[in-house]
Amino acid sequence: MKSTFREWTLTKINKAFGFKEVFQSKLADEWLGYECELNDYERQYLTQLQDNFLLGGDDWNEVELENKMISPLIVFSKIDNVEYAYFLERELSASIGDYELSGLVDGMIASGYREPDKPYFCLNEYKRESDPNGDPKGQVLIAMLVAQKLNDNGKPLFGCFIIGRQWRFIVLEGNGYFISLGYSVDDEEIFKIFCILKSLKLQIEKLKVAA
Repeated sequence: MKSTFREWTLTKINKAFGFKEVFQSKLADEWLGYECELNDYERQYLTQLQDNFLLGGDDWNEVELENKMISPLIVFSKIDNVEYAYFLERELSASIGDYELSGLVDGMIASGYREPDKPYFCLNEYKRESDPNGDPKGQVLIAMLVAQKLNDNGKPLFGCFIIGRQWRFIVLEGNGYFISLGYSVDDEEIFKIFCILKSLKLQIEKLKVAA
């Protein structure tokens, strides 16, 4: 049965594949609990992004949200190198059980320099909490399930879905997924989001070492 990412919700994923939400995760604690010291330049840049959002971010469309906040923040964390990089609007597809799943991922950090290979992190963005195009939590999780299938290595995957000013992070291990509370770019939490993105790089390096 062919199915696109936009059709999926958490409830549908749980029923179709036996995945379940967990409410404690040592890996999530390690990733999200990372503390970093920001220098003056980093604080100044992040404050500029935040000030721009406060001027009218609630009225941005999805493309504006991506270009004015999400990608600048991720790129500024210096995630890109010759071994893995941040890719936008790339397709993932795989067969899982009775389903042929496919869709575009808004953002993906994957091994590869010019083309993505093995995904480490999937991101989905939305302008509004409710959207006619589906459920952001379900869409990013189904993309992570496809990435898990493609990687076929039993290693955890990281993810994030963004609704306006709120960022929420996901860890997928086996058939259990953990979803964080929200972090907001409109207050001091923007610095925490940046630290989480820097911590993501450390987590990816650990996955590579364990390969």
